Amino acid sequence: MEKKRYDNHLELLGWVAGGKWGIERYLYTLHRITGVGILLFFMIHIFESSTRIFGMKVWDPIMAAMHHPIFKMGEALVFIAFAFHALNGIRLILIELGFMVGKPEQPVYPYQSSLNVQRPLMITVMIIAGLLILLGMVDLIFLA
Repeated sequence: MEKKRYDNHLELLGWVAGGKWGIERYLYTLHRITGVGILLFFMIHIFESSTRIFGMKVWDPIMAAMHHPIFKMGEALVFIAFAFHALNGIRLILIELGFMVGKPEQPVYPYQSSLNVQRPLMITVMIIAGLLILLGMVDLIFLA
């Protein structure tokens, strides 16, 4: 018996350059990238915090290194990633639970009924994420 195999020639490139799926595809890719970035931040944070058990001789140089401008830039990137990832995650949960799917209709491509409901939600969520990121950057740059 022969197994059915589907051509997956794009592999990781398909995440970024899938081409025909629209902006939701790029949000999908950005959601995964920001998720991995937040995970890396948590791992670095746990490492940095755990060095405290070795005493102040180890802790102080690591904390001094964290005041380098590159870590301030990293802090800003983590905030941007977190704001995007959290709000896009809420959007995805609303869609998964069926709140923003639209009325069931005959499935004729390009599925306008779903897009007419999901696109305004996506635009609203991205505007809120942009405002949150802007407020966060003002706080990080001018008030810190």
